[in-house]
Amino acid sequence: SFPGGRRDPADGDAVATALRETREGLGVAHGMTVAPVVANLGPLEALTLNPNPDEVEEVFTLPLAHLLREENQGYTHFRTASGYGYTLPVFLNGPHKVWGLTAIVTELTLELLVPGRY
Repeated sequence: SFPGGRRDPADGDAVATALRETREGLGVAHGMTVAPVVANLGPLEALTLNPNPDEVEEVFTLPLAHLLREENQGYTHFRTASGYGYTLPVFLNGPHKVWGLTAIVTELTLELLVPGRY
């Protein structure tokens, strides 16, 4: 998932917001490489996650190969009271669904990482 939330007045910029949200949500200390949208945390086996139960219900990972399989990709259609509709991506994984802003960022990341395959 992509930890997220509103920018606090004390956050200096978007990177500071992302670092704070990652620390609050998953207990990951600073000192990692961070890009404006995606952070490289290194090998998952080397991480010690301490999820904050007030922020995170469950932690799970999905391999890139899983995300690239068409049977794991879908879309959710929304309609508003005014009749306006929009479609957002969703990624499926057994009991888990990656949706909302996390799915949007995942889709954009896949388009950058593996152009022509997603």
